[in-house]
Amino acid sequence: MKVIYILWLRQLKRYFRSTSRIIGSLGQPLLFLVALGMGFGPIFQKAGGGNYIQFLAPGIIAMSILFTSVFSGIEIIWDRQFGFLKETLVAPVSRLKIMIGRTLGGATVGVLQGIIVLLLSMLVGFRFSNWAMFPLSILFMVLIAIVFTAFGTAIASVMDDMHGFQMIMNFVIMPVFFLSGALFPLTGLPSALNIVVKFNPMTYGVDGLRYALAGAGSFGVGVDLVVLGAIAAVFSVIGSYLFSKIQI
Repeated sequence: MKVIYILWLRQLKRYFRSTSRIIGSLGQPLLFLVALGMGFGPIFQKAGGGNYIQFLAPGIIAMSILFTSVFSGIEIIWDRQFGFLKETLVAPVSRLKIMIGRTLGGATVGVLQGIIVLLLSMLVGFRFSNWAMFPLSILFMVLIAIVFTAFGTAIASVMDDMHGFQMIMNFVIMPVFFLSGALFPLTGLPSALNIVVKFNPMTYGVDGLRYALAGAGSFGVGVDLVVLGAIAAVFSVIGSYLFSKIQI
């Protein structure tokens, strides 16, 4: 447990050490909230969709968690290049504990990022539908963060090129975000797109977060929790296996 705690704490120190990193990571969510939320708001309302900020904010919160969590995997490549990973792996502790510590650390940073974006959303007009659902929203943030931290760790474990990792993540993550229902309703989609959306794990994270924060969802909170929890478990197992195979 001590090793897990140390690695978790190290991830948090990295996050809070760089003020520019925190501020820079808020630029894109804020741009989406202001530009899309206020720009498409009147159109969305005329189409009968209601307040677009209420619809959009949960998706943007999920987006910030997604990007922060996935790119925490790049720290594995960074540590490998500068020797810290070798020192960690040769220590007399199991690689599973190292993986758990890194995953929890990256997930915690992702959740903190999501909470910050939630506060920004409230500044631009978002309002909770029910404050009693706030703990449920934190649970969904945690599950989203675990899923994509484990995914980022799995990809980083089989790569040693930082630039290649960024290219692959951009290639994968942008479709995952745009096809999650974060920016548009899931009703009335073409059948082919509807299939893709339902196979996207991010869809269930966005839907669950939207239910918890805005009181609206497409699949039901039980389905969102079960699917997201199962995917988190699967990705964690895959990430642990690939991390255990890292050569030093």
